[in-house]
Amino acid sequence: MTAGVLLRTPRPFSSRRLHHPWVTPPDSSAAFRRYVARGQGAGHRSYLICRRGTRELVGVVNLSEIVRGNFQSAYLGYYAFEPHAGKGLMHEGMALLIDLAFRKLRLHRLEANIQPENAASRGLARSLGFRREGFSPRYLKINGRWRDHERWALLAEDWKLPKGGARV
Repeated sequence: MTAGVLLRTPRPFSSRRLHHPWVTPPDSSAAFRRYVARGQGAGHRSYLICRRGTRELVGVVNLSEIVRGNFQSAYLGYYAFEPHAGKGLMHEGMALLIDLAFRKLRLHRLEANIQPENAASRGLARSLGFRREGFSPRYLKINGRWRDHERWALLAEDWKLPKGGARV
């Protein structure tokens, strides 16, 4: 793995062109400001994956519903910007985020819920060590429709930073 990407928190007026149809991006400046504010709250963390040097946007990664106490868990959501698909940059950025979640935030479990038709997202989760735990019919409403999802999870003790990856 190269040091080709970095993580940064989103700021208003960043690009809103997100990978479709798997997610519904903010569609106005006000919606994007709400997204940014939510990503800075106690139970959420949002990051943009950017290319080093150019700071070109590669994708988005979110930790949501962070629960502390005996659970130490969060949901992981992510999506790529179309021109960067298949180049390994999302893999690299996700590895940085997972390392941050387990080492700095001291979480024990990350769960990603992925639509079964989204082969690229399932492959990315699998390549990072996530394992499929189950199936949830009509789990999330996306683009106005209830959609089935597979539940994928990764535990801190199972996490291995890919070779050459820089720790956060």
